[in-house]
Amino acid sequence: MIKKTSIALAALCALGPAAVLAPAQAQGSAGPLSDDKVRIGVLSDMSGLYADTAGKGSAEAARMAIEDFGGKVLGKPIELLMGDHQNKADIGASLARGWYDREGVDAIVDLNNSAVAVAVGNLARERNKMLLLTGTASVAMTNENCGPTSIHYVYDTYAMANGAAQGMLGRGAKSWFVVGTDYAFGKAMAANITEFVSHSGGKVLGSVFHPLNASDFSSFMLQAQASKADAIALANATSDTVNSIKSAREFGITKNQAVVPLLMFINDVHSLGLKEAQDMTFATAFYWDRTPESRAWSRRYFERMKKMPSMIQAGTYSAVLSYLKAIQAAGSDDGLTVAKKMQALPINDFFAQGGKVRVDGRMVHDMYLVQVKKPAESQQPWDYYKVLATIPGDQAFQPLSKSKCSLVTKS
Repeated sequence: MIKKTSIALAALCALGPAAVLAPAQAQGSAGPLSDDKVRIGVLSDMSGLYADTAGKGSAEAARMAIEDFGGKVLGKPIELLMGDHQNKADIGASLARGWYDREGVDAIVDLNNSAVAVAVGNLARERNKMLLLTGTASVAMTNENCGPTSIHYVYDTYAMANGAAQGMLGRGAKSWFVVGTDYAFGKAMAANITEFVSHSGGKVLGSVFHPLNASDFSSFMLQAQASKADAIALANATSDTVNSIKSAREFGITKNQAVVPLLMFINDVHSLGLKEAQDMTFATAFYWDRTPESRAWSRRYFERMKKMPSMIQAGTYSAVLSYLKAIQAAGSDDGLTVAKKMQALPINDFFAQGGKVRVDGRMVHDMYLVQVKKPAESQQPWDYYKVLATIPGDQAFQPLSKSKCSLVTKS
């Protein structure tokens, strides 16, 4: 488990970050590094509705990557810090500014709130610091909010909506209604699912947006029911998704309309239980039981956290390891230098095979269309998914021809 500190996570926004991994210090000149160490900050929701799918689990995954790399890079120690952005852009930006300007943090990872990611992304561009977006959803981070030192690693609203649309349009769902969370992520996801449905000849009949971490979903789900749409797309996440599904079950909506989560984590399925979640189809960037390599790493993670990893947590391990490999190969921790090296190096590990980082910062890798098993089909704890199809990365993610990123040169 993560080593405890004397500073409560809830107080981090005011008192500064807490180091959760500090290997033995190496003495000597900074050499190719900006100082005498490499510091990585995990900035995540540590206490709110997104904490279970990222949070302390992301920090532990990053710690595992540092340990597996050997605890040092270019002969210098690697330190890990973590902070709680509390799903507030101003708090996230304040923490990031302090890390960059006073703590010497070289890279920030996770950012599992799109509004926070936009705010921190602006700072990363100004200070030539790396940003490893493993928890961020909005495709804007590789469009208008792209940056030369930002890598959007795990998933985005385009890929998730693309996968869900493929799965449900193939089942004959032609009319849709969107229930989404009322901030950047929900709006981006709603726009993406509308694009895919319309392109395939379907129609989005309407949408409604709810506050983040809403307490009551009845009015939103009843509006969706009244639309009589074939499919109700949920452009929300974690507990908001879980509570939307529970509300749909309560009102009998699922008897006549398909409820389609556009961003579903294995933690959500675990919370709902297979009886409630069975047969739901959606896209994911990672499933722990897909390959021998994913099983081996996930069981190591389970030993520490007592649960299987989400795609954010698995992706955080991969991103941190890839970042450290890039520093080693580049001989420097300069943000732009490392970002270019990450673009040059292929990514092959339990998370991604043949992964590649594009000029817009998108890490392109295969996605997976999965369906939740029926209770009788599950053979062991966390045995929740059937992998229906592999979606090749160049089909899953937004093509560069559609990019609004200023770094992309178009002919």
